[in-house]
Amino acid sequence: MLGVNPYFNFMGNSEEAMKYYKSLFGGEFTIFSRFKEMPGGEKMSPADQEKIIHISLVVNKHTTFMATDFLESMEQKLMLGNNSHVCIQCETEAESNKLFEGLSKGGKVEMPMNKTFWGAYFGMCVDKFGISWMINYTYEK
Repeated sequence: MLGVNPYFNFMGNSEEAMKYYKSLFGGEFTIFSRFKEMPGGEKMSPADQEKIIHISLVVNKHTTFMATDFLESMEQKLMLGNNSHVCIQCETEAESNKLFEGLSKGGKVEMPMNKTFWGAYFGMCVDKFGISWMINYTYEK
């Protein structure tokens, strides 16, 4: 395992929150992507297109804060329990599969492990204790 990072969910104010965290913790944004940049984003409402699909704030070599905006148009609602995930950065697809299988056992799969358009092998689940997890392996470029 390469590391573990917090992943926050916001209701339309990811950009504001992450800029605030940057002012407190320092660091640099390495990813700052809006929904309009993803495949199919042009079909979204203009307001949703401007919201954040993914943002990464690298604070230091051990800590990266990440976030996204929930979209009301996708019937996503922010509530206690879904406002953050623990994101595990894996070293291989095999490690990703092992951790995902173990964490999702007795819980709920939100997004099965799969190759993504952003160049990663990724999945999301909630374990049997109610903790939300993201498992990520980034392919070498």
